[in-house]
Amino acid sequence: MRAVKMAPAGGLARGPWVPLAVLALLARAALALTERYPALSLFQQERHRQRHGPAGEWAEQYSAECDSSFLHFHESDCDIGGSSSCESILSFNTEKILSQAKLLAEQKRFPFATDNDNTNEELAIAYVLIGNGLYDEAIRHFSTMLQEEPELVSAIYGRGIAYGKKGLHDMKNAELALFELSRVISLEPDHPEVFEQRAEILSPLGRISEALSDLTKAIQLQPSARLYRHRGTLYFISEDYATAHEDFQRSLELNKNQPIAMLYKGLTFFHRGLLKEAIESFKEALKQKADFIDAYKSLGQAYRELGNFDAATESFQKALLLNQNHVQTLQLKGMMLYHHGSLDEALKNFKRCLQLEPYNEVCQYMKGLSHVAMGQFYEGIKAQTKVMLNDPLPGQKASPEYLKVKYLREYSRYLHAHLDTPLTEYNTDADLPGNFKDHWAKNLPFLIENYEEQPGLQPHIKDVLFQNFESYKPDVQELICVADHLGSMMQYETPGFLPNKRIHRAMGLATLEVMQAVQRTWANSKVRMNGKTRLMQWRDMFDIAVKWRRIADPDQPVLWLDQMPARSLSRGFNNHINLIRGQVINMRYLEYFEKILHFIKDRILVYHGANNPKGLLEVREALEKVHKVEDLLPIMKFNSKTRDGFTVNTKVPSLKDQGKEYDGFTITITGDKVGNILFSVETQTTEERTQLYHAEIDALYKDLTAKGKILILSAELGEVDAVCNLILSLVYYFYNLMPLSRGSSVIAYSVIMGALMASGKEVSGKIPKGKLVDFEAMTAPGSEAFTKIARSWMNLKSISPSYKSLPSVSETFPTLRTMIEVLNTDSSHCLKKTIVVV
Repeated sequence: MRAVKMAPAGGLARGPWVPLAVLALLARAALALTERYPALSLFQQERHRQRHGPAGEWAEQYSAECDSSFLHFHESDCDIGGSSSCESILSFNTEKILSQAKLLAEQKRFPFATDNDNTNEELAIAYVLIGNGLYDEAIRHFSTMLQEEPELVSAIYGRGIAYGKKGLHDMKNAELALFELSRVISLEPDHPEVFEQRAEILSPLGRISEALSDLTKAIQLQPSARLYRHRGTLYFISEDYATAHEDFQRSLELNKNQPIAMLYKGLTFFHRGLLKEAIESFKEALKQKADFIDAYKSLGQAYRELGNFDAATESFQKALLLNQNHVQTLQLKGMMLYHHGSLDEALKNFKRCLQLEPYNEVCQYMKGLSHVAMGQFYEGIKAQTKVMLNDPLPGQKASPEYLKVKYLREYSRYLHAHLDTPLTEYNTDADLPGNFKDHWAKNLPFLIENYEEQPGLQPHIKDVLFQNFESYKPDVQELICVADHLGSMMQYETPGFLPNKRIHRAMGLATLEVMQAVQRTWANSKVRMNGKTRLMQWRDMFDIAVKWRRIADPDQPVLWLDQMPARSLSRGFNNHINLIRGQVINMRYLEYFEKILHFIKDRILVYHGANNPKGLLEVREALEKVHKVEDLLPIMKFNSKTRDGFTVNTKVPSLKDQGKEYDGFTITITGDKVGNILFSVETQTTEERTQLYHAEIDALYKDLTAKGKILILSAELGEVDAVCNLILSLVYYFYNLMPLSRGSSVIAYSVIMGALMASGKEVSGKIPKGKLVDFEAMTAPGSEAFTKIARSWMNLKSISPSYKSLPSVSETFPTLRTMIEVLNTDSSHCLKKTIVVV
């Protein structure tokens, strides 16, 4: 927007054109202004701010700019804060206001100036009043003029602006603003700025489609970089990222030097899962504006999603060097550090965030979570309680943190009460109330009938103290370093999976404990589980990994689904994953799109062969042209039952009963006329399905135990090979069952590694880039195929003899306190040591 260079303030004489009534109005206005308003600039207008992005992480906005369409007079390249042309023209002096209005009138620098000098001078006074924040006075002045000349377009337009500036939180203001702007459009239909102005009123009211229509009309009348950018923003808010991208691209073609448009272009890539393209756009925005904090913050988040911790850290750090008090960067950096397993560093960021913004729910929740994860329960629950006090207002949607915090507080109390109880003497799944577990796993609001709260913190149970690595005996130090190495072998090299050193250590220790427990079982030793001494069952083997996964991140409910209340189990638990939703692609699973697509195409042909044989040839020809999931949408029209979408079920063949098949997962594809697609997979864990899988796993475990016992006595190659195949087959059914609310994948892989080590074989190969072990199992045609695929990358080798000298994991870390202590311990010097098993 064009700024006006004002003449030096002075005693400009009033001309005969100023009526006494106007002088009185200006006197009242000047008095009111000195009492109520801080200094403003006429042309520095605040734009409406919108929050975008997942979980509110992308609170992007257009900053106040010179080319705002509010009070849009002429284009300008003014630089607010740096140019005298953008200086405030506010005056507390009536004569100065008249002087400003006089100059404005002479230069006709306001909308819809007339050919009449006197009329222009009166209009200019009202526009100066708007610029000074005196909206009611401006409205009265415009209304007086309109009584004499009802179709004076500039007065109608100005009054509409004044109503809008008064505040759209009052619907009366919004309706009056829209009414006035619509009158202007009916009188002067060829002015793009009026359509844009009306769009600026409509969009914060949630009337996005109407705002888009107005911006499209404005673009038709006179395309500009600003209009394309404005419309792109609204498409972005509507989650139409592809169309938004087109508009930002057009805007940049008209004016390439727009760091904000470049940032938004990057965000359209980010939200569609195109992370590398997003990174390039964010870097380009930084070339245009080297101190662009939001671009550094967005770049950090994109690298975090790629799983590149070092690059993400560098980008967040650069944002904080520009502004150490940038709350959102502190919040995002803290969350990344938490999910990297650097809890102490994460906590520093959350505390700093709360110093700057005490009511930030995300930082408050994450502060409480970080404390609890490190065993600092008193501070953790204090922070959690503060989140609980932030009750949403009537009609206001509760934040994700508010919905989760009561579950976390109850679970924190439970953990604290059991800090020093031997892990073998209690069972979390049995102890926690059924409805609590059910609601927690489903992320439902905490509305549980007759719920009895966990007891408060007991003063005699102290928090977990920090344990120095050097305080552990040398053999325990070796155990920790070996665990870190084993855990790192489980890391997925796929976008969306950030390396988490805390999870690595926990699951490495789980692997070693599984190895030791399985070896004892094959040697006919009993185990102590849930207060009973007995022979180990397959669930006990997985429970070892479950306990480590639970304590590594108490935020996530890692619960056995078959231990839920009978009523909820009969309905089934859905493990749902969106692969494509609208235009958002889940990059984690991209490697499997083609494999799933081929499976769908085969099932469609089988379906049409059975139900529509006459149309089979047409369907076959159409399918040959399908190369991506979106291309399937037109094929739905070949059958009335699939017109709005279809589902395809996978089958899992039984080893126990040849020819028998179990339900695998369900693939769903739906789409609308404009091509928005939902492509998802889900596993429904019902009681009947669970029993079928349990019978299969029971049979395999019985066979595995028998062969394991033989293996202990004779380490023949054939026996080892058979045991390895049984382990992988057993876990193949576990993956397809998906029996846990969270964490099934890494839990199962740690069991694979531990059980293989018990058989004398060690996994030396890393999981291939882009591969996910659970999806390999779920998309394999059978257990033999999965076993073959897994063994191809595991590169199994004979186990190092040094493993035998490692101390017992269960005896070294027999309580929650000792488990938390070892997860908190710094392991940086492990890198300096030579790990004997590597």
